[in-house]
Amino acid sequence: MKLKQVLALAVFAGSLQGAMAWTITGAGSTFVAPLMQRLALHFKQATGNHVNYQSIGSGGGILQATKRTVDFGASDAPLKPEELKRRDLIQWPDAIGAVVMGYNIPGVGNYQLHLTGKQICDIYMGKVRYWDDPEIKATNPKLNLPHIPITPVHRADGSGTTWIFTNYLTKVCPAWAQKVGFDTSVAWPVGIGGKGNEGVANYVMRVRGAIGYIEYAYFKQNHFNVAVLENKAGWWVAPTMQTMIAAAKQANWNEAMKHDFYMELPNPPGKYSYPIEGPTFALLPKGKNTNSYVLQFYTWVFNHGDADLRALDYITLPDFVKKDIMASWKKQGLSW
Repeated sequence: MKLKQVLALAVFAGSLQGAMAWTITGAGSTFVAPLMQRLALHFKQATGNHVNYQSIGSGGGILQATKRTVDFGASDAPLKPEELKRRDLIQWPDAIGAVVMGYNIPGVGNYQLHLTGKQICDIYMGKVRYWDDPEIKATNPKLNLPHIPITPVHRADGSGTTWIFTNYLTKVCPAWAQKVGFDTSVAWPVGIGGKGNEGVANYVMRVRGAIGYIEYAYFKQNHFNVAVLENKAGWWVAPTMQTMIAAAKQANWNEAMKHDFYMELPNPPGKYSYPIEGPTFALLPKGKNTNSYVLQFYTWVFNHGDADLRALDYITLPDFVKKDIMASWKKQGLSW
């Protein structure tokens, strides 16, 4: 009889736990999608709660968060304080990642192609059209570059990866700054569009002569070839954890904290800094009854998620930044 009572209590407790489990939905950045999927899996294992993440691009994430059709958005393009106020959103960073230049050039292996910011700009402006152009050969004298057309690949959707990449181009190429500018979507002078980081990576792997900008985790997953880039200090740097961490150390967090965590990190200084990098951000719609669940998830991420970030080669936030983010939630009257 006692055993039956124990079993009944166990069943009741299990039912209660199941009833108390919750699900939230996030959407946005493809840049952070591999990380979100991994974090969601481990969060479910640890807590029994579910986080569904839709990889639709940063532009979509901003829109869906603004419309309140998701519980949180994700964007690699930060919103300025006045924009956050207009959309009634709260913003904070959750990781830092790099954008790599993937290419498909017959006979040229990984980390063999060296590109300057001006060369990348001229390719995407349509000024350099073949891989054996003298401008490209000047920084690659030992490579046997073929005479094949360059196919620049860009994002077809609203994209925070595009925001990071085009922001970088405005810093290294005055012509780009004057004629194109930077945003989640721009009027591309040349090239073909792929949907999401997945789409750009797929084009680069399939199209002979292609080049495209892609988040680092997709390079690690798909093993295509990426370029070594010239940084602001004039040094050649490959995208590695060491060079990405060196760039992340240039982030001015104290200044960002004064402006709702708005931060840009294009072409940072430093001998070993990788030049195309930026934070990715969470967007919380104010006033939703699921806000406490979103904050529970991100509290778990900040306390237990660093191993997942490192496993996928994202850069973790400094501890003092995490503490300030959670303190900012309380200042805005949020509880979880």
